[in-house]
Amino acid sequence: MNQLIVAKFGGTSVADHQAMSRCAAILEQNPHTRLAVLSASSGVTNLLVALASGEHQQAHRAELLQQLTDIQQGILTSLGNPEMLSRHIEEILHHIKELSDSAAISPSKALNDEIVAQGELMSTRLFVELLRQRGTPAVWFDVRRIMHTDDRFSRAAPDLDALARSAVAELQPLCEKQLVITQGFIGAASDGRTTTLGRGGSDFSAALLGEALEASAVEIWTDVPGIYTTDPRLVSEARAIPEISFSEASEMATFGAKVLHPATLQPAVRRQIPVFVGSSKAPEAGGTWIRNATPQAPLFRALALRRNQVLLTLTSLNMFQAHGFLAEVFGILARHKISVDLITTSEVSVSLTLDAGAELLTDEVQAELGKHCHLKVEHGLALVALIGNRMSEVSGTGSRVFQALESVNIRMICYGASPHNLCFLVNDDAAAGVIQDLHQTLLPA
Repeated sequence: MNQLIVAKFGGTSVADHQAMSRCAAILEQNPHTRLAVLSASSGVTNLLVALASGEHQQAHRAELLQQLTDIQQGILTSLGNPEMLSRHIEEILHHIKELSDSAAISPSKALNDEIVAQGELMSTRLFVELLRQRGTPAVWFDVRRIMHTDDRFSRAAPDLDALARSAVAELQPLCEKQLVITQGFIGAASDGRTTTLGRGGSDFSAALLGEALEASAVEIWTDVPGIYTTDPRLVSEARAIPEISFSEASEMATFGAKVLHPATLQPAVRRQIPVFVGSSKAPEAGGTWIRNATPQAPLFRALALRRNQVLLTLTSLNMFQAHGFLAEVFGILARHKISVDLITTSEVSVSLTLDAGAELLTDEVQAELGKHCHLKVEHGLALVALIGNRMSEVSGTGSRVFQALESVNIRMICYGASPHNLCFLVNDDAAAGVIQDLHQTLLPA
């Protein structure tokens, strides 16, 4: 591991010239930060997704393209409209128009990724120019040269071995000489076509690059000063956590904390690279360090909430004293690439939850499952996760939690599989109150 630090800046952090300037100041204050990974400017990816969706109305496509142009032009104007950069951004915007016209005729996932990737390509070009004008030399680097992935467009998986080889050969020498600016979220398949790692993939990209370069730290700069005990929009008494373990942070990311992409910590854990989460708007406010272990490991650390959950209950007498039923069920879900979160079983039924399951649970999936059992699908649910340490080992943990929820209709409970979480399902309209009551009872200031 060397002293190199990888810094990632999210969409709100590079939303406009003023926001980008704050990011530049953060980079300039630490000479060990040699690689910056950027998202597209705030709002850009949504516009590009809309343009890639196959929108047939030319007038609407023109409107979306104008909104996109306005965002880029606002930054260009603040930079003084440098001729070469302005021409380059104009060429990218024209390329987006041509691609969106093609998508209107014949949309595809490959075309979608090519369109959506243009946001990061523009934000990084603009940021390099801003740094140059501030007197901070930086080089632009196309991450697709080294972020090798498979061809599962919109959710491509990186080839870790190929990434490590390419990063050492091509990226590391540049980082040793100067500050390098590159893109998050995007990569390239073996045939050179652009891929994306999925929404939120910029965090994942930064962690992957940090792993490949054996960085000393990965910094995630966003719009909030660290990881909180719960969502401050739900609980005004929520407070920032100075340090948290990889295990706790992984549980929080998995179960709904928006500040981290769920896959971000995997590369950091593999290399034991500390991860910092802070606000680019207020870097002086500090943030949260995520490490392999922390000096303090409280029983209750934080609460996470994930809405839009679907409860799927499968009932079959074939389950009773039989084997193979669950294998058939999970085989079907695996073929359709559906990931299950919580699961409980009885003698003749199994209940499981799906995140955003309404989109995943297609008629085809339900038809396949229906051949083996009776299905009951319930919507309007939320998953609450209590995060901590030794929770399945300390006597009385469950009673303390459920005493605070004695008036709540709990639909499903998962407890004991991990010492770091206790999860349960409630009706969505009760979720905010559950978070507030639990925070007041278990995480008082």
